[in-house]
Formats: sequence, structure tokens, C-alpha cells
Amino acid sequence: QQTLLHYLRSPDVRLTGTKLGCGEGGCGACVVTLTHYDPKQKKLVHRAVNSCLFPLCLVDGHAVVTIEGLGNTKNLHPIQKTLASCHGSQCGFCTPGMVMSLYSYMKAHPEQEKLDLEQCLDGNLCRCTGYRPIIDAARILESSMNQS
Repeated sequence: QQTLLHYLRSPDVRLTGTKLGCGEGGCGACVVTLTHYDPKQKKLVHRAVNSCLFPLCLVDGHAVVTIEGLGNTKNLHPIQKTLASCHGSQCGFCTPGMVMSLYSYMKAHPEQEKLDLEQCLDGNLCRCTGYRPIIDAARILESSMNQS
């Protein structure tokens, strides 16, 4: 059974920004955002998933957003820009997963005034930077959410 991660990174698709870390859903390097319409709630539902565990066949009816869908080197997404300005990345391996976890959480909770960082970044591991610059970036994003 093919996973979403293996499909995204395949030679046919080549979206290699989503990383394969542990392959067990424990490091968060493979996080992508899935979006679907929920007819009961009558709204779009956004959630972060570990693509290394997510079967490709379950993607049917969902929009998939990867790190490539957020921004590029010339036009960074605000989450990417804030993480970079706070020095929240060293080797960069975990960064796409961190960005996608923050993005998914903010899309799923647009009215929330305060980020639940433990819930948002739970499952994302960083072995180089440490978490202080990442948390600092998230707090800046949180304050910008409250101003908009």
C-alpha cells in the first residue's frame, strides 16, 4: 500500500520538500495539510497529517497542500518568513514539517486568539535548532493573527 509521502516524492510528482524522517509518524518531517468539505459542519476542514503513514487511497476527496504550495524563495509564506527571521532553522530538515504543522493549525483554528503550541507542534522534532526560536516565531505569528 503506497503512502502519500512516497507518492509526493516519487519521480512522477517530485514534491521533495516533504521529508522522510522516521517513517513512523514520530518526527513530523512529513507533515502535509489535508482539506476537505464536511457537509455536516458545512465548512472546509483542515488537518495536519503524517504523510509517511497516510495511505494514498484515503486522499480521495481531499486537497493536499505541501510546503511547495505555500511559498518559494522569492515569495515566502508569512510562516516561512517569520521562522526564518527568528532563526528557527539550522539544517532545515524539520522546517517543512514545522511550517506545515503551524499552517494546518492556523487554517483549522482561524478564530483562535492564542495558539496551543503544545498541540500545534506536538510530534515535530528538531535536533539542531532547539525549540526557543521556533516558539518565538510561533508567538510572533500568534500576535499577527490577533491583529488581523
